[in-house]
Amino acid sequence: MIESELGALAARLREFAKARDWEQFHAPKNLAMALAVEAAELMEPFQWRTAADSEALDEATREAVALELADVLLYTVRLADRLGIDLQAAAYRKIAINEQRYPADKARGHHRKYSEL
Repeated sequence: MIESELGALAARLREFAKARDWEQFHAPKNLAMALAVEAAELMEPFQWRTAADSEALDEATREAVALELADVLLYTVRLADRLGIDLQAAAYRKIAINEQRYPADKARGHHRKYSEL
């Protein structure tokens, strides 16, 4: 997603909240909690499935997962917008940090934490 798309999404969410007078409920604390709830809901369709089963979802389950992912994305974008965080820039910074923490020649094929490489 390019920056203008994230910016457009943030603007759309701002309009959505303003039209419903929900800005009063969108304190960063509340948005962070809502994000955690949605992330937990994302786990439900995968609960009790094997790794292989989790990759072979039926259409109804796949659509449910898509909508939960959308909720996670929307709350993430809204929270970043409320805090004035450039989400795309932060994501690229985090990738750069992880490239340093997990050099490909040391991390390839391992699940160990960077402090254990």
